[in-house]
Amino acid sequence: MVEEKINIKSLNREDLLEFLVNKGFKKFRADQIFKWIYAHYARSFDEMTNISKLERAQLASNFYIPSPKVIKSEASWDGTEKFLFELVDGRTIESVLIPDEERLTLCISSQVGCRQACRFCLTGSGGFTRDLKAYEIVDQVSEVSRILRDKGTGGITNIVLMGMGEPLANFDEVVKAIKLITSSTGLGVSPRRVTISTDGLVPEIKKLGSSGLKVNLAVSLNATTDEVRDEIMPVNKRYPIKDLLAACKRFPLEPRRRITFEYVLLRGVNDSVEDAQRLTKLLRSIKCKINLIPFNPFSGCEFKRPDDAAVKRFQKILLAAHYTAPIRESRGRDISAACGQLREQVEFASGQLISQREKSKPIF
Repeated sequence: MVEEKINIKSLNREDLLEFLVNKGFKKFRADQIFKWIYAHYARSFDEMTNISKLERAQLASNFYIPSPKVIKSEASWDGTEKFLFELVDGRTIESVLIPDEERLTLCISSQVGCRQACRFCLTGSGGFTRDLKAYEIVDQVSEVSRILRDKGTGGITNIVLMGMGEPLANFDEVVKAIKLITSSTGLGVSPRRVTISTDGLVPEIKKLGSSGLKVNLAVSLNATTDEVRDEIMPVNKRYPIKDLLAACKRFPLEPRRRITFEYVLLRGVNDSVEDAQRLTKLLRSIKCKINLIPFNPFSGCEFKRPDDAAVKRFQKILLAAHYTAPIRESRGRDISAACGQLREQVEFASGQLISQREKSKPIF
């Protein structure tokens, strides 16, 4: 029975090595198995052709290899593709594949739902269910990579943890996942091509900075005063802007690396000339760039998108202060590409897929 076997993805390399040696396997088998699972996306031990049939049978009698199931996907005219995965417990999560010139970025989830309750976020409005395990985070990359390989197209070049959930609220499992993603026996992705996004969990930003992981940091700022940020991002009541920016100043950066600040522009809330001017002063001592994201409204949301003139005016002030401040164009507007949107449309309940009302919010 499957339930009597061990989930092999729940073991780190050292645990697997110990188990294999105790069963009479050679030590090098641990690295071989890890590469089959994470670098070659193996779903069964039969795929591991450089391991003897006898040893494969022994592995199959002790372990199973779980894989998420793609229960829905949508492709946009602009190349953006959205995947809805069903996990082994029936919960669902989303990943978005975003092509951009020579890059192919996969945005992945770290939790089922989210506790942060940001008022402009669809995922946050749905509440929190559970943290993802490290292998469930990595599986999103593996499964999409497998799909791309089977299509004969190019592979993923960049990974961003900006999907469902707050990555730093699931700190230990996210760190384990990043180590698998960047390990030579895992997916082998350069840490320079991995970005962790956070709403501003100050203690965890400090922990990430001292973890030794050389990944990129993105911070969702979205306001220039505590009064406004308290209203739109409840996390600010625990970690106000002053404390957040102090943690960012101390975050270790390698040469030529910068922190990215995400700034969602909300009409009449945080898009004024005064906001732009305050932002130039707030970030003056931090090596950074600022992604300006005009809000795209979804059904039932109270906020509205600024007009193009307001967005350009905001950007012009930042550029004049010598910041890199691109306006992020919406991607996948013709599909359910916003974080949480496809999941809301297709709920998993009582073993059946149930269609839900559609939202109109495009991806940021």
